[in-house]
Amino acid sequence: MNASLFVEEDFVLDIDALGRACRCEVDVIVALVQEGVLEPHAQAPGWSFDARMLQRARRALRLMRDFELGPAGVALALQLLDRIELLERQASRTT
Repeated sequence: MNASLFVEEDFVLDIDALGRACRCEVDVIVALVQEGVLEPHAQAPGWSFDARMLQRARRALRLMRDFELGPAGVALALQLLDRIELLERQASRTT
C-alpha cells in the first residue's frame, strides 16, 4: 500500500530527521546535497530542509533504488524530470 504524507509547507527538518523520514543514512543526504539534488535552508544554523526537499529526497531515493543510480545519476535524472514537468506546464497553458 502506498501511503501519502501530508505536511505543512513551513516545517523544517534537520539532516538527522530528514534521514529518518526517508529511511536512509545521513551520508546519502550529504551526497545528494553535494550533487545539488537537495538544497538546505541558508538561514538556519546547520543543514535544515523544508517539505519540498523532503519530497525531493524521497523521489531521489526511489530513483536510486529502482534504477540503481548513484547521486550523480539521480541529479541528472531529476534535472531532466524537472525540465519535462516545466515544459508540460508551459504546454498546458498554451493549449
